[in-house]
Amino acid sequence: MKASVFVGTSVDGFIARPGGELDFLPPGGGEPHGYDEFIATVDAMVIGRKTFETVLGFDTWAYGQKPVFVLSTGALAPAPAGAVVEQMSGDPAEIVSRLAARGINHIYVDGGITIQRFLEASLIQRLIITRVPVLIGAGIPLFGVTHRDIPLKHVETRQYASGLVQSEYEVG
Repeated sequence: MKASVFVGTSVDGFIARPGGELDFLPPGGGEPHGYDEFIATVDAMVIGRKTFETVLGFDTWAYGQKPVFVLSTGALAPAPAGAVVEQMSGDPAEIVSRLAARGINHIYVDGGITIQRFLEASLIQRLIITRVPVLIGAGIPLFGVTHRDIPLKHVETRQYASGLVQSEYEVG
């Protein structure tokens, strides 16, 4: 199974403010920067509970009819009508194995802790990181402490008129 990350960060590496706010990101995602093309390639999303709760606050459900697996051991907030949401728990390797057994070939992994856990387990193959031209000084980091080096191979870097800079890497 292939697992990919597509995420926006401040230039200083934060995916959200300390309280989880995303107000530093461009409204509506900003100019087109490959998200629609990326999301068309994935079969399902794997996200953490905090990310799920954040997405529930958006004006529209971001994932359409794609299955969303929310990693949590506690009760989840109700999903919007029409959303395909399932709660799941376990270590990343177990989750990938269960999803692969269901015929899922490509997952989009999102949420700070979830991304960190899947990277640590060597289960991410592709990182697409879009840096927003702002320093926010504090927040939730994209990458936490790693227990080993995680080598990356640079694939491409793209720049956009608004100042977004997007880098793509292969992991491993």
